Amino acid sequence: MLEKLEQLEQHYEELSKAISDPEAIKDQSQWRKNTKAHADLEEVVTIFREYKDVRNKIKENKELLEDKLDADFRELVEADLEDLHQKLDQLDKRLKILLLPKDPNDDKNVIMEIRGGTGGDEAALFAADLFKMYTRYAERQGWKAEILSSNYTDIGGYKEVILMIEGKSAYSHLKFESGVHRVQRIPVTESGGRIHTSAATVAVLPEAEEVDIAINPNDIRIDIFCSSGPGGQSVNTTQSAIRVTHLPTGLVVSCQDEKSQHKNKDKALKVLRARLLEKAQEEQAGETASVRKTMVGTGDRSERIRTYNFPQGRITDHRIGLTSYRLEDVLQGALDEFIEALTTTDQAEKLKKVE
Repeated sequence: MLEKLEQLEQHYEELSKAISDPEAIKDQSQWRKNTKAHADLEEVVTIFREYKDVRNKIKENKELLEDKLDADFRELVEADLEDLHQKLDQLDKRLKILLLPKDPNDDKNVIMEIRGGTGGDEAALFAADLFKMYTRYAERQGWKAEILSSNYTDIGGYKEVILMIEGKSAYSHLKFESGVHRVQRIPVTESGGRIHTSAATVAVLPEAEEVDIAINPNDIRIDIFCSSGPGGQSVNTTQSAIRVTHLPTGLVVSCQDEKSQHKNKDKALKVLRARLLEKAQEEQAGETASVRKTMVGTGDRSERIRTYNFPQGRITDHRIGLTSYRLEDVLQGALDEFIEALTTTDQAEKLKKVE
C-alpha cells in the first residue's frame, strides 16, 4: 500500500507542476484533464502526508523513550505515543478506503425513477412523498433537480415520475436508494382509520453521456402524440408528447411534460441512454460473475430496502438494521444519516474482500 501511495504522491506533484505551467493552459482539453486528476488525488495525498508525519512522530517518541527520562516526562511521551498510534490506525483505515477501486459512475448525475407500487392511490401518494424527499435532499446538497417525465393521479400522487438530479458526485450519494420503499400509515382515502401498507419503487441510474451509449437512429422508433393528464384527458392540443422505442431491446420511454416536442425528445433520450447503460452494466456484471452483493443489497429494485412507519414516526433501513425516529425530518430531505451509514457499510464490506 505504501508503495502505491508513494507513486500517487509523485504523480500528484507532477500534475501540480503541469497545471501551473503557463504553456499547459494553451491546451485547454489536456489542462482540464490534469486539473481533474489533480483534484481527484488531493484527498488521498493530503491524508498520506499526514500519515507519514504521524509515523515520524511515533519514531521520534520511541527514540525519546530509549533515553533516561524523569517519570513525569516519560508518562507524557507514552500518553502521546498512544494517541499517535490511534491516529495512525484511523489514517491507515481511511487510506485503505480511498484506495478501493472507485465506482466509475460515482461522479455522474442521476436519473431517478419513482413508481407507485402495491396500494393503488395510496402508493401513488407515497411515490409523491418520496419525490419531495429526494428533491429536498438535492436542494440541501446544492444540486439541481428537474422532472423529465411524470404521470400523476387525480388526488396528487404519482403513478410514475422520472427526474434528473445534477450535482457533484450525485450518484455516489444516491446509488443505494434503489429498491422497494414500504410505507405504513392511515391513507387519506381510508375512512375507517385502519393502517395500510403500501409500496413504491425507486430506481437510481447514472446519467449516460452520448460517449457512454451511442444510439443508432435506425434502432429507434419515435411516436408523437398529444399530452394527457389524470384520467387520460387531453392537456395539450398540440402533438408534443414523445414516445421513443428502442427496437433491439424493446425499451420504451415516453415524455410529455414539456410543450416543446424537441425538449421532450431530448429528455426521453436521456432516460433511454441511462436505461441502456444500466442494462449493459448488468449484462457485463453477470458475465464476469461480479454482481454487486454486499450488506447494502444488490441494487435490485425488487428488494425491500426501507420501511416508513408513520404511527410510530419510525424509519428503518432493513439492509443495515438502522432505525431512526426522525421520520418527518427524513421526508424533508434529511437523508444524510442513512446515506452515510450505507456508504460506510459498503466500504467496510469491500475492505474485507481486499484485506
